[in-house]
Amino acid sequence: MPANPTPAAIPRKYGRQSLLLISLLSALTVVAWLFLLDLAQRMAAPGGMLEMAMEGMPMPWTIRDAVLMFAMWSIMMVGMMVPSATPMFLLYQQTIRKRLPTDQRNLALLLFCSAYLLVWSGFSLLATLLQWLLDQQALLSMNMRSQSQWLATAFLLCAGLYQFVPAKRACLRHCQSPLQFLLGYWRPGPSGAWHMGLAHGLYCLGCCWALMGVLFVVGLMNLLWVALIGAYVLLEKYLPAGGWLSRMSGLLLVLWGLLVLHSS
Repeated sequence: MPANPTPAAIPRKYGRQSLLLISLLSALTVVAWLFLLDLAQRMAAPGGMLEMAMEGMPMPWTIRDAVLMFAMWSIMMVGMMVPSATPMFLLYQQTIRKRLPTDQRNLALLLFCSAYLLVWSGFSLLATLLQWLLDQQALLSMNMRSQSQWLATAFLLCAGLYQFVPAKRACLRHCQSPLQFLLGYWRPGPSGAWHMGLAHGLYCLGCCWALMGVLFVVGLMNLLWVALIGAYVLLEKYLPAGGWLSRMSGLLLVLWGLLVLHSS
């Protein structure tokens, strides 16, 4: 059995298993968004976090708060990133139909998807830690957005300038071509699926991590912006002009950051 899959080994048509995978990923995305909508409503409800903040009540973090914020970040990443990763998941599923024994396929697919999500869970842990550190310095409001124009400027300039660095372009190229990723990183068996899922997750993280800092500027529970960033990530990965879109968005983010700085 050759080490790398060939294009001929990859079926072109979706079958029943592919439709099932699409359904499962769609359901996972919908559940993630329902959780975020429910959390946003709870925060804005009478007696919720926002009302308590308006009354000047202190809100120190507890273990429960930390777990809730980590869950919020993790589920937010599922809602934002799973749609853009679905083409890769589908292509991998189709590839292993020809490359792996029947009894290994489901496990390999599960490990591939789980490894990808684990990478974003790790990012969510770091984002939760950053949120806690900023909150301890009173740099975040109770609706979880920056109260410092200097901090907002830093997030926006970081997100904008990162769109131009070679690491961003390299990661974006891997994300834009699922087939080329499989050809270059194919490893057989369930253990190979795990390592490939981690590799793809890291490339995806390398492509998008800086954009998540924009949420600290507009508000972590600003679901309109969460949806816009998720849609942008999808377009950047799969539009033919994704590279051009990346540079244009970088320029806009830099200009936004300079405007915030100028208004300080």
